[in-house]
Amino acid sequence: MLRRYVILRHDLPPHASRPGHWDLMLETNGVLATWAVAEEPVPGRRIAAERLADHRLDYLELEGPVSGDRGHVTRWDAGAYRTESQSSAAWRVRVRGNRLDGQIALEIAGDQPRYWTFCYVPAAPG
Repeated sequence: MLRRYVILRHDLPPHASRPGHWDLMLETNGVLATWAVAEEPVPGRRIAAERLADHRLDYLELEGPVSGDRGHVTRWDAGAYRTESQSSAAWRVRVRGNRLDGQIALEIAGDQPRYWTFCYVPAAPG
């Protein structure tokens, strides 16, 4: 089953407790499962990611200021995905978006369920 995803570039205000990041949001069960990815997705690179609280589906279309003085978001990528595998410690999804076309692997990094790694592998040409 195909579902929607979005990656938002999230620029935070200077007083924020963390730096800007990319929010990966996967539509699932009426909400968006969300990870704050520390760097712009680069093929083959493992990037630190933090599992955040689920977000409202409204974020699929959001661009601009975020309420509560929480910065500004810009849609970096959007499209459809299908789940290849999913557990409490790892997700593998096949994405096809405006920028990304391939597999995203999310895996818990160590024993803290909040900290993950993100890795994007492009689909083979052809």
